[in-house]
Amino acid sequence: MRTRPFERAGLVALLLLAAARPGLAQTAARPTGVVSLYLDTASRQWDDGARQRDTELSTAITLESPRTEENGVEYGLQLRHTRVASGRRPDRVSIYDGFVGGRVGGSVQLRVRGGHMWLPDLGTMGSLAGGLIEIAQRREPGGSGVRVGAFSGLEPRTYDTGYVPEVRKQGAYVAYESGYQRRHVVGYTSVRQGDLNERSVLSAINFVPAGRSFFAYQAAEFEVKGPAGGAADSGLSYFLTNVRVSPSPKLQLLGSYNRGRSIDARRLAEDVINGRPLTAQAVEGLQYESMGGRVTVEVAPRARVYAGYTQSRNNRDDVSTPRITIGGHAGDVAGTGLDISASDTRVDRPDRPYHSSYLSIGRGIGRSTYLSLDYTTSLSVVRFQRSDGVVIETRPSTRRISGSGTVTLGRHVTLSGTVDYTVDRDLREVRVLSGLSLRL
Repeated sequence: MRTRPFERAGLVALLLLAAARPGLAQTAARPTGVVSLYLDTASRQWDDGARQRDTELSTAITLESPRTEENGVEYGLQLRHTRVASGRRPDRVSIYDGFVGGRVGGSVQLRVRGGHMWLPDLGTMGSLAGGLIEIAQRREPGGSGVRVGAFSGLEPRTYDTGYVPEVRKQGAYVAYESGYQRRHVVGYTSVRQGDLNERSVLSAINFVPAGRSFFAYQAAEFEVKGPAGGAADSGLSYFLTNVRVSPSPKLQLLGSYNRGRSIDARRLAEDVINGRPLTAQAVEGLQYESMGGRVTVEVAPRARVYAGYTQSRNNRDDVSTPRITIGGHAGDVAGTGLDISASDTRVDRPDRPYHSSYLSIGRGIGRSTYLSLDYTTSLSVVRFQRSDGVVIETRPSTRRISGSGTVTLGRHVTLSGTVDYTVDRDLREVRVLSGLSLRL
């Protein structure tokens, strides 16, 4: 009987766990879990008299074994279920994590996992339904170590159960970790759709802390081979970096840079396999680039103001769009217990300017309740130039007022609720969102 790579990896995991079970060290740490229920109801009315009501019930279940470097059994579950009362859309069940595995060994440990899992060491390529084998140095608190892993399996669907037909994924990674947050990872992932190479991706992730005054995060993906069997060019898929510098306790500087292209490699591979013609837009993808920064200053105890500027471009031939944001936050204003946040954002697009303002006022009541009131407004100005030189302006705007509250009952139960009232140019909407979370 032939078995696929992910099935063999899962079988190896079960055999290793069965053989090592008598020697597995038990830890005093307990598993963690959360069960959440959310009910979302929205009622809409248009100026022409049309009405619509939607009600959606969402359930989220999360269960995770203790996070420890000790030997033992590991498991994880992240399950989402959504049901729309109107019946216009079928129920959705999504499995983000659903694996079992374990660690064995001494100064060098072997970790195996089988099932649905998200591998954070691979960035956007991390979804997997299959098997993982990892060899790692045992890390002492604050120490350093190297991890090397290999994986193989199927491509799970993102918003539904099941797997993408004829798609297989496999690869490997190596990671170096030190201290509390420092991490450097290089990985390689191969995705095949049938006999066609869908993607061959080299990925890298860096977390670089330096005390409390500096932190940098970088992530990148590089297409080693052209996606969809060479239908698109190889090269940089994306590069992202965020840097935070704190020259003093009252001053913080943030900078970010993001560049890349977005290609639907799966759809492109399907077109190649089925002999459909390829468009230039699909092959070249969407080019984007963004660069900006923000300065935050603590002007008084529990009071901060900030200002940010960003230049963004959505395609290689598009003009860069500037975005300016100013805002601030103050807690326990004048000893009243009120928390106030406000911001104002302006975007100067080539075809239309955009302006959005935000104001939030909140206050804690007792030790278990927090209430807040929010107001948001946005405005887009569209200009049309006629042949006679007359400029026609339309000003679609949206205003939203929202009230929310959170109540914590003991250590395990949290109740939340939000009521939104939104007014658009030709639409009025009332949305009620209620939630219950039970921590296990």
